Amino acid sequence: MDDQSKATALIRIGTRGSKLALAQATELCARLAAAHEELSAEGAVEVVVITTTGDAVRDRPLAEIGGKGLFMKEIEEALVAGRVDLALHSMKDVETFLTPGTDIPCILAREDPRDAFLSNLADHIDSLPEGAVVGTSSVRRAALVKNRRPDLRTVMYRGNVDTRLAKLEAGEVDATLLAIAGLNRLGLGDRATRVLEVEEMPPAVAQGAIGAQIRISETSG
Repeated sequence: MDDQSKATALIRIGTRGSKLALAQATELCARLAAAHEELSAEGAVEVVVITTTGDAVRDRPLAEIGGKGLFMKEIEEALVAGRVDLALHSMKDVETFLTPGTDIPCILAREDPRDAFLSNLADHIDSLPEGAVVGTSSVRRAALVKNRRPDLRTVMYRGNVDTRLAKLEAGEVDATLLAIAGLNRLGLGDRATRVLEVEEMPPAVAQGAIGAQIRISETSG
């Protein structure tokens, strides 16, 4: 975006730079433009890409470096500092307590909250061969997989959706689990081998929901 567009932007949206995060930002931009004519003009809404610690550190499990909140820390900081006007988050990554002085008054229509099973060897967790390797960065998913199939081996599996799919195709793991919401938003829903019902694989809290975080002062009289 050129300097003139930046100068005339009415709203700056802070987001991560992954394809999925940008797809979510595009969805929000479309909804804002549909609801407010002034935001439909070219350059009225600027998407500001912010690299988070969760994106930068990929060689260790999230639980070891601070948890899922590391996917929003730097975006929140930009919001509080006034560098962006709105911070966009996957709600499953949002901490229990927000940074003081901020709020999430808007949540977009929720996508399918379920997990998707992906594998080139089997059509379900139960039909994976004994000792198969399941890649996941989620403590929740790993625990549920091991509870269902103690014989399976789980390994750390960080990266964006494209990276994880590429690793699966390369045979680095025999199966993985991803949120079907993310696959759907990227137009990749057909890559899911099976969508697991919540009774089989309880999803993360708020999975499939996108939240818009603002400074509270912006809504005060």
